[in-house]
Amino acid sequence: MTGVLRPLLLVAGAAAAGLQVLHARRNWGASADEAAATLPGDEFVAAPAENTTLAVSVAAPVQEVWAWLVQMGQDRGGMYSYDWLENLFGLRIHSVEEIRPEWQQLAVGERVVVVPEGYGPMPAGYAFTVARVDPPRALVLRQAPPEHPWNGVWSFHLVPAGDGRCRLLARSRTEVAPQLGLRLATRVGEPVTLVMTRRMLHGIRQRAERRTTAAGSRRGSEEGGP
Repeated sequence: MTGVLRPLLLVAGAAAAGLQVLHARRNWGASADEAAATLPGDEFVAAPAENTTLAVSVAAPVQEVWAWLVQMGQDRGGMYSYDWLENLFGLRIHSVEEIRPEWQQLAVGERVVVVPEGYGPMPAGYAFTVARVDPPRALVLRQAPPEHPWNGVWSFHLVPAGDGRCRLLARSRTEVAPQLGLRLATRVGEPVTLVMTRRMLHGIRQRAERRTTAAGSRRGSEEGGP
């Protein structure tokens, strides 16, 4: 029994250590001031709450980044994350590489789908309700009972950083649930959310920077033309 138990304990210990490392990076890429800042949407979830703030610098203006951010969704421009992994679970997500005019408008009360209806484990699907839209500064998505088990917000914020650059922040703020099961589920799911959201921010950054660079090259060619 000891020979079997020891490897299991080692695996469990390694997994727990990995979870702790990721938990410690809940503010991945964000400065101390950004992590501590009160952001639009925080007011929907009163304290005490679990807060996670991820951030990246983008060499593109806020308007360019907003154009990618506002069209996200399973049935829209995708999630800009690990499509192959999401589709391994049958989520049918295909992140686009272009800006689509028909996806450039979002209004309060509309829904951003992350799991399509008819999906096996979640036949009703899963979607966030748009709670606030302040282009090109903030997009606040809401989940709350009774539709969702969690009371929380998932918000995105763009802060100009000068010279045509900006900071892109993603804030997840969730009420500390009284039910032990929900608290455990939040902690277990946090590493997955951290990794996928970080990849999403980088996916948006790559697309925005690529388009900005291409636009600059076109302007340079036109200005240098005959």
